[in-house]
Amino acid sequence: MNIEVLKHLIDYGVIALLIFMSFISVWFFIERVIFYKKLDVNIYKNKKALEIALTRHLTIIGTIASNSVYIGLLGTVLAIMLTFMTMSGSNIEATKIMSSLALALKATAVGLVVAIVSMIFYNILSRYAEVLESKYEIKEI
Repeated sequence: MNIEVLKHLIDYGVIALLIFMSFISVWFFIERVIFYKKLDVNIYKNKKALEIALTRHLTIIGTIASNSVYIGLLGTVLAIMLTFMTMSGSNIEATKIMSSLALALKATAVGLVVAIVSMIFYNILSRYAEVLESKYEIKEI
């Protein structure tokens, strides 16, 4: 397989995976916000049942937040390794090296953006869940 094709597969494949993870994070954030807005804590018989309903999908958002950085970094490391392999194999121009390294760093940047946004979503939803649990406890007393 041509090394340029492999390099583009790694770069764009990692970025596509990160964009997909971002889509999932946004999707679950919107779903949870709508769920929280419509939720009536009075329909739950005990606190555990409410807690299970409130924390559904939060683990997925948290996992995306914590792992997207590493996926972006992995894409960067693989792309830089392929760039060095290309450099060692032939006489390559400096502009081509710089463009390859810049594309490799984009994977890390996208991973950071996905992680930051997902962590913000996770924190907002966690706080919202805490408030709803507190409302249930107030009702219980």
